[in-house]
Amino acid sequence: MVSSSKPADEAEMKKALATGAVKEAPLSAIPPITCYCFASILMTIINKFVVSGANFSMNFLLLCIQSIVCVSCVAIVKKAKIISFRAFDIQDAKAWFPISFMLVLVIYTGSKSLQFLTIPVYTIFKNLTIILIAYGEVIWFGGKVTSLTFISFIFMVISSVIAAWSDVSGALGDSMPTGSTSISTTSLQAVKGVVSNLNIGYFWMLFNCLASATYVLSMRKRIKVTGFSDWDSMFYSNLLSIPVLAVFSIIVEDWGSENLARNFPPETRHVLLSAIAFSGAAAVGISYTTAWCVRTTSSTTYSMVGALNKLPVAASGMLFFGDAVTFGSVSAIGVGFFAGILYAVAKNNQKIAQARAQGDTIIPLVNRQ
Repeated sequence: MVSSSKPADEAEMKKALATGAVKEAPLSAIPPITCYCFASILMTIINKFVVSGANFSMNFLLLCIQSIVCVSCVAIVKKAKIISFRAFDIQDAKAWFPISFMLVLVIYTGSKSLQFLTIPVYTIFKNLTIILIAYGEVIWFGGKVTSLTFISFIFMVISSVIAAWSDVSGALGDSMPTGSTSISTTSLQAVKGVVSNLNIGYFWMLFNCLASATYVLSMRKRIKVTGFSDWDSMFYSNLLSIPVLAVFSIIVEDWGSENLARNFPPETRHVLLSAIAFSGAAAVGISYTTAWCVRTTSSTTYSMVGALNKLPVAASGMLFFGDAVTFGSVSAIGVGFFAGILYAVAKNNQKIAQARAQGDTIIPLVNRQ
């Protein structure tokens, strides 16, 4: 009886894995997490380089070109029979269009945030998205926020406050004249301009956090409904975003010759266009690894992995874009990283507790009557 039950137990385990009753081994999450980290860091650096020009204002055109290059790359790779995904279907397109529209909001607000904020501030404030996603999972997917997880959220908020304080004080200090005790009209105008730019940057950052949380949660729910694979999700997301981005670019942005010359100066035009094309190819990686990471782990873990990128991403900002290295910025990064480690420990403890509870309720087949 025992020997005949062993194959039945194995069949039951395979069935549980197929239906999602038992999660894959934690090691299976390492490849998607690693790939997502590399792709997100690369995309942040490239987008910051493109939008950091003093006169750049055509964000919709930038994102439209990226999506076109991304879809073209995927189509070429599919034609070479390296990858495979479902053919375009109008019903699938209708079902996926809201997700694609949310993606447009995420990448546009992200590019606008990077235009006005430094990379360290941008990455630290992305932590707030984690909190929104975590409580969204509680509402939509029956998730749970433990005490340790809540404590990690508190540290995330503290790191964001420190980053904002350091950013504002540093920007105001740089705008004030040195060697003079008098305050001139010019200095007041400079301070006003700095405050205005910061307000705009933090507005786009708030919008980006809300849009990112909605996008990740909605995509996870829609993937379950449509049965999309990772490549399906990536293909439809970018393909359906092209007309939206093109329409917004034509309506909102200035396509006059003077504005085009300001956005793409002749001396740097080839470099900018090459960077945009490369970022479009890199978007294949970020789109695919996003869907891969969300499906393999969870939407909260996916967002947390992105938050843990703050150290290398912040270092890249200080190295390539001259972002200030101050006590406040370093403290904010350190607190944010500690919050990420604390959150990872909390999620790991939560998974162990769930596995034990699930194991206690399973009756082996050999013991069943």
